[in-house]
Amino acid sequence: MADADANAAALNSAAGTELFVLQSVASSTISEAGTRSTIYLAALSSGLVAIGFAGRSPALLAALAFTVLPTIFMLGWFTVVRLVDTSVENITVRQRMERIREYFVSLHPSGPDLISLDSPRTGELGVRYSRSSFLFTMASMIGAVNCVLGGALVSLLLIFGAHLAPDLAQIAGVTVGLLLLTATLAYERRRIRGAYPG
Repeated sequence: MADADANAAALNSAAGTELFVLQSVASSTISEAGTRSTIYLAALSSGLVAIGFAGRSPALLAALAFTVLPTIFMLGWFTVVRLVDTSVENITVRQRMERIREYFVSLHPSGPDLISLDSPRTGELGVRYSRSSFLFTMASMIGAVNCVLGGALVSLLLIFGAHLAPDLAQIAGVTVGLLLLTATLAYERRRIRGAYPG
């Protein structure tokens, strides 16, 4: 009996420690996502300001646009991939935390009153997530901005490189931007759906 009590106490202690570690991981994923988003948006705004100063010289504008913007576009893709990673990591951590909380609730009859679990009516901590919730993540936000940048790059390339009429170049840029956005959201949706069991 004493061994069983000692084992139960050790398990409770380990579960409490694991819950604390998972809470730290969840906080760090949110912090990292915010930092990466800020870095990308700061790089984009700085690049656009630099290009704006070169607007009076077509040669300088083209040189800056085709060095700065592709670099920021690649940074955007790296940012989106990592933001999706942090979303998946956060989902996984939250699921593991919920299992530990369910275990703690089962330890004592007062557990359900003291430790609230997700409500079938309101969802996770009062938020009901749906299949379209991934559209409102940081990854989707940065992805949308980056796809606009990609479409603008295509338009500039067609105007400066192929000497295409601006109207046609803009239509091509919008089309490419929409295709990039579709691919970005499909990638994010597939990764996030893979994080959910079943």
